Amino acid sequence: MMGKNKRLSDDVAETIMSMIKVEKKYNPGDKLPNELQLSEELGVSRITLREAIRILVARNVLEIKRGKGTFIREDYTPKMVAGLEDTASAKVDIDDLYEMRLIFEPEIAYYATIRASDRELERIFAIGKEIEELLLKGIDYTHKEMMFHCSIANATHNEFINQLEPVLHQSIEKGVYLYETEHIPVEQVISEHRMIMEFMKNRNAEGARSAMRVHIMHAIDQLEINKNQGNNKA
Repeated sequence: MMGKNKRLSDDVAETIMSMIKVEKKYNPGDKLPNELQLSEELGVSRITLREAIRILVARNVLEIKRGKGTFIREDYTPKMVAGLEDTASAKVDIDDLYEMRLIFEPEIAYYATIRASDRELERIFAIGKEIEELLLKGIDYTHKEMMFHCSIANATHNEFINQLEPVLHQSIEKGVYLYETEHIPVEQVISEHRMIMEFMKNRNAEGARSAMRVHIMHAIDQLEINKNQGNNKA
């Protein structure tokens, strides 16, 4: 059995982690909203939120300062698999990065579809909608694209996959940059995102895997087109 049963408080803890690691909504040293505000934002009871905070305190992500509130620890840094720190910051070849995505992301989509909580799926779908709006307006969507793919990765509930996020960030950032705004296949990207989300919504893991593979392969094809166009301009 490859599924992973999790309590609601575990899901809430992962959502808060996503707000810190993926959305960059909070940084080390920042104070979280008060209990009432945060429980309403996350749509959970205050009891569930307290349990989630205790989980993150135990992981040395959060600390509670009496009379002041709950804070991201000053010394908190996202853990990474040993040896990946240099990869995340180095000038890695974009082809290698996208080959890595083609290897990993279809399987990530597969397991996320099986394991994601309803709340995690709602978050993924909300980000997907925001990406559509940005694309249709011709506004930079790089950060939201990172959030979309990393939220799917988080939904696998696999700690090793979560630690690959900085490398995933880099490949998406480079890929979107190389697209150049006028060359982004807007309708294609929107259609592919919708297909991934539809399969995930229906808990069709095989379909989500195939849709993600098509999405990454098309991104690789588009990168090749843009590189060739750049060479022709030179």
